[in-house]
Order: sequence, then C-alpha cells, then structure tokens
Amino acid sequence: MQTASFSRRFSATLFIFLLTCLSNSMALADEPRSKHDEGLHKPTDQLIALTGLTLIPRPGEQRDNGTILLRNQKIEAIGANVDIPPGADIIDLTGHFAYPGLIDAYSEVEVELPANQRQQGYWNSQIRSQSRAWQGVGSETDLHKTLRSQGVVARLVAPQAGVIKGVSTVIQTGQTPIEESILNDTVAMHGLLTVAKSSNSRDNYPNSPMGAVAIARQAMYDAQWYQQVWQAYRANTQLALPERNLSLEALSPVITGQMPLMLQTYNELYALRADRFAQEFNIKLMLLGSGNEYRRLEEIAALKCPIVVPINFPEAPNVSTPELSSGVSLESLMHWDHAPENPGRLAKTGVTMAMTSFGLKDKKTFLKQLKTAVERGLSEEQALTALTVNPSRLFGVEDQLGSLSPGLLASFIITDGKLFDKKTKILETWVAGKREQYDDDPTEDLEGVWSVMTNASNSSPPTELLMEIKTKDKLSARIRTADQEDESKVVTLKSVNLIGGLLTAQMDSEKLGRPGQSRLSIVTVFDKTNSNSNSKPFTGTLVWPDGSLEHIEVSLSTRSFLSTPKSDKAEESPTDSAESNPAVDPDETKKEEKDEKSADKDDKPSLPSSFPVTYPLGAYGVLTATPETPSPLIALTHATIWTSGPSGILQDATMLIDQGRILAVGTQVTIPPNARQIDLQHKVITPGLIDCHSHIATDGGVNESGQAITAEVRVGDFVDCDDIDIYRQLAGGVTTSNILHGSANPIGGQNQVLKFRWGKNDAQMKFSKAPQGIKFALGENVKQSNWGDKYTTRYPQSRMGVEQILIDEFEAAKRYVKQWNSWNQSKSGLPPRVDLELEAIAEVLSGVRWIHCHSYRQDEIVTLLHTLDHYNITIGSLQH
Repeated sequence: MQTASFSRRFSATLFIFLLTCLSNSMALADEPRSKHDEGLHKPTDQLIALTGLTLIPRPGEQRDNGTILLRNQKIEAIGANVDIPPGADIIDLTGHFAYPGLIDAYSEVEVELPANQRQQGYWNSQIRSQSRAWQGVGSETDLHKTLRSQGVVARLVAPQAGVIKGVSTVIQTGQTPIEESILNDTVAMHGLLTVAKSSNSRDNYPNSPMGAVAIARQAMYDAQWYQQVWQAYRANTQLALPERNLSLEALSPVITGQMPLMLQTYNELYALRADRFAQEFNIKLMLLGSGNEYRRLEEIAALKCPIVVPINFPEAPNVSTPELSSGVSLESLMHWDHAPENPGRLAKTGVTMAMTSFGLKDKKTFLKQLKTAVERGLSEEQALTALTVNPSRLFGVEDQLGSLSPGLLASFIITDGKLFDKKTKILETWVAGKREQYDDDPTEDLEGVWSVMTNASNSSPPTELLMEIKTKDKLSARIRTADQEDESKVVTLKSVNLIGGLLTAQMDSEKLGRPGQSRLSIVTVFDKTNSNSNSKPFTGTLVWPDGSLEHIEVSLSTRSFLSTPKSDKAEESPTDSAESNPAVDPDETKKEEKDEKSADKDDKPSLPSSFPVTYPLGAYGVLTATPETPSPLIALTHATIWTSGPSGILQDATMLIDQGRILAVGTQVTIPPNARQIDLQHKVITPGLIDCHSHIATDGGVNESGQAITAEVRVGDFVDCDDIDIYRQLAGGVTTSNILHGSANPIGGQNQVLKFRWGKNDAQMKFSKAPQGIKFALGENVKQSNWGDKYTTRYPQSRMGVEQILIDEFEAAKRYVKQWNSWNQSKSGLPPRVDLELEAIAEVLSGVRWIHCHSYRQDEIVTLLHTLDHYNITIGSLQH
C-alpha cells in the first residue's frame, strides 16, 4: 500500500513538474497578444533551419552554402556558420537561392467613408484625406495568392477615389487576417491632380483637370489656415471656437513635412505638374509614375523625388495588314519600342525607384515583366533594390522587410536560380514564417512520346500504341498503333485536359480499328525527388466505342512518333547522319537539337530601342528638348521685311539675330564675319502672328463648368506642350497664343499666354512677361440656355443674374482685401483664410489681372462696362 501510494504521489509530482516545464517553455515562446485563449494552452514556438542555400541578403551581396534559422515569424540567424539548435526542423535546400521578399509598391482599394467622417470632412467630396486604406482592405485571397506566386510578400495599398485620396498602408500578402497583416497603417497621403471620368460631368465640381489642381491647392491652403486658427485659439480661448474638420486635420502632417504626398501621374507632364504643386507648399513628394518618364528623363530626374515605376509595358501594335497599320500612330510604335527601357534609364539617373504591378492586366506576369526590364537595361542589383530596400525604407517598414537580416520578418523567396534569369522559377514564398511551395508546370513533364500498352492486366499479349504529347502553347496529343508508322493512320486526340494529375482525352478511334468515339484517362504522378521516377509506368483506362474497358500502362518511349520524310531532310553525308551511326540515338539527337534551339531562343539578348526619343515622342518631334542656336549670330539677307512699324516694308533687307533676339533690321546692316548667313531672296519676313483667343494645347478640356465662378482655376496648370496643333500653328506663322478658359461661366479661369517653342516642356512654353488675365463670359452659355433641362440648375439663369453675380463677387473680393489688410496690421484674432478664387478677383480689382470677356450682344457689353466702371476696372479685351 505504501509503495503504491508513493508511486501515485511520485507520478503526480512528475506530471506537475513536466506541466510546469511545458508551461514555462510556452510562456517564453508565446508572442505577446491581447487575444484570450480558451481551453488548453498550446505551444507556439516554431524553429526551422533552411540549409544549403545561396543567400542574397540584400542587393549586391551573396553568401554561398548558407543557412536561415527561423523562429516563429522572424529570422533569428543567417549565414554560413549558423548553429542549429536541437529540435529544429531542418529543410535541405541545397542548390537553391534565397532572396528577400518583394514589395509591390502600389495598389488601390475602394474605401467607403463612414457618415460621421463625411459630415466632418471637407466641403468638396473630392478631398478625402481622412480616408484610410486599411478600412477598405479585405482578405483578397486570390490576389494575394497570385502576388505570392510572383515573390511579393507585401504591398502598399492606397485609397482609390478622389483628388486627395487619403492615407496608404502596407500589408502582408500572407493568409493571416487583415488585423495581423498590417505593417504600417500611415505611410503616405495620396492624390491625383485630375478627375476621374465618372466625376467628369457638368454639374460636379471639379469636372476638369484644371479644377482638380485648384481644389487641391485650396485644400492645402485651408490645411495651413486650419493649423493657424487652432494655434491662435489654444493661445487665447476667448476667441471664437474654430470648426472641426477631419480632412484638414489629416493634411496637417503633409504640410508640415512629416508625411509624404504621393501623386499619381498619367504621363510625363503630370510628373512636372506634381512637382510644381509640391514646391508651392514645400511638400515632401513621391510620384506614382506613368511609364513615360523616359520622354522627359532629364527634367524628371532633376526633380530628385522617389518614383514608383509601373512595368505594364505595352504589347506590340498590330500592323499585320495595311488596314490595321493605318490606325497605328508613330507615337504608339515608339512607345512600344522604348517603354521596357524606362526603368533602366531612370535607374541610371540615380532616381530612387520602387516597382509596382499596378496597371498590369494579369498580375501573374509581374516577374516576367521585371525580367524584361532587366533585359532592357535595368541591372539585377538595381531591380532588386527597387523591389526590396527602397520600398521598405520609403514606406517605413525597413525594420521588418527589405533584406535577409536577423530580427526581420521571415518573408523571403526561394528560387532555383538567379531571380532575374529567364528560366528561373520561384519554388517557395515565405510570408512571416509561413511557407508556400509551388510545383513546376505538370504539363512540362508530359512532353514527349509515350508507349501505351493495352491489356495490361490480362494474360493475353498486350497491344502497343504510341502517343505523342505536346505542351507548348496548348496541351495536345495524337496517337497511332506502334506497328503502323503512317501519317494517315494518326489520330488527333480531342478535349485533352490535365486536372489534378488526371490526363483525359477523347478520340475517333476508327483509324485504330475501333470505329466510334473512345475515351482515354491516365493517372500521372511524378516524384520530383526521384530523377528516375518516370521509369515507373503510369496507369489508366481506355474505353472503346462498344463500352469495353481496357487497363493500360503508359511509359516514356525512346522511339520517334513519326520518322521525318526523306524529302524534308537536309542533305547530309552518311558519316554525319545520326541514323547511320548505331552509337547515336536519333531521338536523343533530335531532343538535343530542340533543347539547343530553345536555349538559343531564351539566351538571345533583347534588342535595345530602334530609334532615339524625340520631343515630343512621335511624328514631327525634335531630337533634343533643348535645341541650341546653330550660331551665336544669324543674318537673314536679301529678304522683303514687313516691319509693322514706321519703317514700313523694306526691300532687299537684312535681319541680324543674336541668341534669339533681333539686333538690327534694315538695308544697310553690317554683317559680322562670324555670322551665319541665310539668303532669303524672293522671300518675305513678317512678325510672328499672335492669336489672342485660342483653346489649343489644353490638356483635359478648357471648361471648368462645375461652378458659376471658377477664378481659382488656371489654364497654365494643364498646358499640353505636345499638342500637334502647336506644330501646325507654327507652320501657319502663329508664334504666340492667348490660351483662354472656356465660356461656361460668368467668371471662368485664368488664361495662359504661350510662346510656341516646339519640343520644350509646358513650363518653358509659358510667356512669363505677358500680363496675367482671366476669362469672363456673357451670353447664352453662362446662363445655361442651351445646356438642357438636366444641367439648367446653376445660378445665374438670366442676364440680370449674370450682372448681379459679378457685382457680388467684386464686393466679396473688396471685403476679402480689407480683412487681410486688417489682419496684417494687427495680427489679432483668428487669421483669415486664403481664398484662391477671391485672390484672383482681388488682382482684377487692383489692375494686375486683365479681363478677357467672351461677348456678343451690345446691351450685355454695355452693362459689363458700366459695372467695371463702378469698380474702376479697365477691361483687357472684348472677345468675339
């Protein structure tokens, strides 16, 4: 009894001791978390050692025969001499490569703002800075599975809608819940300085790219004001309580430089516009590129801001017929030629670059496109940097991703070769310590000629069939009897499919001696670890038209399916022929030739672009964006010159030009010996024509019709310097043009005078010394007479209303100026708000900005002039 009692007490003590040890080990291993566990506690410690790897810890580094030691979600140790603790699971990956997991630097998600956030947001719904991308991210299982197969372990997600869209987040692409996948939920503010097509309707503001820039500028000024009024209120709580605005609060870290603003660009000109926007507010800028950066490479590189580069290179335009080729522009052909070199050219300028799958129709082509970029000039080190180190640093997750380093997340990829080699495949993707393996394409193992033995389970002699399977482009097969090498006896199989290792097909088996439809099914199972696995035959069934079923065995054959006819063979000497040499297997020879051709095709270098970049790209572009004067001095001689001045028309005259400026005009001009002379005998020189009312070279429309007064809008924000109409206008003698806003508003946007310099960028075309102006309009358009009932809702609806809205706006501008003058003198109370609309009207009142008024009827013109006289305003011009 004592012995039994002691035994029970000893067993209980031992059990408690072991349970305590287990609990202690679990306490050490468990990661801190708030979630409550019910029932028995389970140990979570996971220790894995991956050995025999070629390690690429970061771009430009390589360590052979290395080991990665993982503990749970993190890398614990890495290197060639890692001590593997007892009990660790060891996975031998000898011959394989390990790279840091890739980061997809941009994607979008739709975010629905809660009602309270909309109510406390900005007055215009296009400003959604309070939006947070993580609020719209779901499980996205299929997308993440695809991205993992491309080596992507994390991605940046930004809100989709708006001019100012909201704040992005970095999430992992693993299979964990969203709340466990977020690595950084406050990365950058995002924006797009134009409007989506769905917003581009007459009754929405903004409904033009110009209006989008205007509302974005106003929001930034309002964010600055919002900070100032709250600082003033906190310093003196006796002041009126300022409004609460979630949108303006969210913009505070942007205008103070604590958070970057990533602006999406549709083309290279958007990038230059984005920089001007950021410069105005001293914002830390990042760009979501367009893939067109090579078109203005030097200018974009000079911005010195990080660029997220898409790799959605265009497919070759279809020019297979004269009819199709007539619809393909030279620009599209040149873009197809140059686009794959865009990442490489950007990298060579030293631009900090990240890469994105954004814009790819099929995310499964991400790695393929990256390899194309490497073929076309992007170095492997630059590519890996743009996929790992750069995005991890730019997005604030360098302490979790970007390299293979102790303490970082166990998020990496295993490949069977160098990542950017054409034939390299991703074998495994690890996301935060969770492994996902990828099998090779199973159809590749089926390529070849197979022996199909029927009656495999019967005692009767088997019958042999030969089946040829091809996997290139599409899985296909054909079959014949082994003893009849006759093309006419070959049967092409129909409905060939491979699903879950089961190969199925149908055929008309009349040529095999069994008239009717037969069905074939073969179980294909390969042992990837056994190089001789194919020596074991597959099994299957063959159902003949009469319903009889035969079991079959299928194994690789050394025979050819059909011998090549003599007429198709190249002449060869008997000594060179594989068939004449019994030591050479003709089938092996053909296989080697096929492999060599395939290797030659894969190894063939991708050709560089065929033609230089022109400015603008396409027809009539010049070869340099900054054309130089051929000679410091140019003398145009023996010309008839219309001076348009007191000298009148000069015959046999000379014009002397120095660096683009006229030095002298006359019949007795002394020509310096170093001047380049151009004989213009029988030709006439006139001053360049000036078009005082034009709407060309506007990128995205000339009207911002969403409001009656849009004085804050600037045509100069969206000049299209690549508009072919500039080239055509130059051909007609026009050198300068006043680009006006449209006539949809009583007070429209600010005009832009352009000096046509073909090949220059949009800023270089602006005539800086031309007086500033603004478009006013009278008549039917502004009162919406011809807009239709759907849009006839905006004030004013009559000519009387047009007069009153002008008066009201001038009075508001007078109060605005008075308010600012008072504040600047006293600096007391709450600071006034910058109003870009009233800023422009105040410039009209001061005479700095000229009015160019669209008008037709005399009575309207007289009414406008009387109104302007009341405010002592002299009109610049009456148009039309």
